[in-house]
Amino acid sequence: MVSASRLRRYLRRLSEVHRPILWVMVTLTLLGLAMQYSAAGGDITVFVLPQLSKMLIGFLAACVLVLMSPKQLMTLTPLIYGICVVLLVIVEVMGVLGGGAQRWIAIGGFTLQPSEFAKLGVILMLARYFHGVHLEHRHHLMVLIAPLLITAIPAGLVLLQPNLGTATIIGLIAYATCFMAGIRWVYFAGTLGAGIAAVPIIYQLLHPYQRRRVDTFLDPTQDPLGSGYNIIQSQIAIGSGGFFGKGLVGGSQGQLDFLPEKQTDFIFTMLGEELGFFGALILLILYGCLLTFALMLAVRCRHGFGRMIAAGVATLLFVHIFINMGMVMGLLPVVGVPLPFLSYGGSFVMAIFMACGLLMHVYVHREVTLPRGGGSVFG
Repeated sequence: MVSASRLRRYLRRLSEVHRPILWVMVTLTLLGLAMQYSAAGGDITVFVLPQLSKMLIGFLAACVLVLMSPKQLMTLTPLIYGICVVLLVIVEVMGVLGGGAQRWIAIGGFTLQPSEFAKLGVILMLARYFHGVHLEHRHHLMVLIAPLLITAIPAGLVLLQPNLGTATIIGLIAYATCFMAGIRWVYFAGTLGAGIAAVPIIYQLLHPYQRRRVDTFLDPTQDPLGSGYNIIQSQIAIGSGGFFGKGLVGGSQGQLDFLPEKQTDFIFTMLGEELGFFGALILLILYGCLLTFALMLAVRCRHGFGRMIAAGVATLLFVHIFINMGMVMGLLPVVGVPLPFLSYGGSFVMAIFMACGLLMHVYVHREVTLPRGGGSVFG
C-alpha cells in the first residue's frame, strides 16, 4: 500500500517532466493515430484502438521509469539487460515464425518482439558501464572489450532470427554511445575503415532475400512487379502528394491497396501522399525538436549515466527516422525498420514510449550527483 506522502512525491516527480518533450510526444501520437485511421480506410477498430492500447502500456512504463531515481535504475540495469538477452534466446529456441523470420514470443494472445526492448537494454547497460569508467581511462583499448560484449551478445542473437536491420541499429547505438563517452577517434576510424572494406564479404554472407533488397535498391525497375514493387509504389505515392496532399483517407495508392505495409514500415508514404510536403515537413520539425531535446540532455545532465542514456535514445530515434524515411523514398535498401510514433505495432510502440520515458527520467534527475554504484527500486 502506497502512503499518501509517497504518492504525493510520485505525483510531484511526474509533474516535473520536460513539458516540450511531452507535447511533442502527444502531437506525434495524435498524428500517428490519424494515419492509422487513414490506413484502415476510416475505421478506428482496425489499427487505432489496438495501437492506442499499446501506447497506453508504453506510457505507463515510461511513468515508472520517471519515478525511479538514477541510482535505482542503475541497480536494475543488469537485470533488465539480462532479461532482454534471455528473451532473445527464447525466441531462438521457441519463437513464433512470421514473414519468414523467427522474431516473436507468444504470451497468451499477445506476441512480444524482444529485439525492440533489447535496444533499450543495450543503452542502459552501456550507460552504466561508461558511468563507472573514469574519463582518463577511456582512451585505453581494453576499455572497449566490455562494450563490445554488451553489444555483440544481443546483436548476434538478433542476427540469428534473422533481423539485420535491428542488429545494425543496436550496433549504431553502441557506436554513438562510445563516441559520446569520449573513446578516441582513431578507434572509430579503424572500425569504419574495416567495415567499408568488409562490404563485399558481408554481401556474400547475406540471406538471398537480403541480397535481393540490395539489388532492388540499386535498380527497383529490374523487377517492378516483384521485389521492386513496394519502393516503386511508395515513390509514386509520395510524388503524387504535392505540397498539401490529397487529404486524410484521400490517397489513391494507399486507399486502393497499391501500397503494401502501409500501416507499418510504409506509413510515411501514406503521410506524404495524404498530407503532402507540408505534412512531411511538420513531421520532420517535430522529430527535429525531439532529437534536439535529447541531445541537450546528453550535454547538460550532471551525471554520466544520464548523459549516456540520452545519447543512446537520441541515436535510437534518429536511426529509425533516417532509415525508414530513406528506404521509402528509395535512398536506402528496404529493411523492416518502423517509424517512431507513426508505424503500427506492439513491442516497437511500447519500446519507443519507454525510450522517451528514459529521456524524461534523465531530465527530472539531471541535477543529481550520482555515485559509481547502485540502489534499491523506488524512492
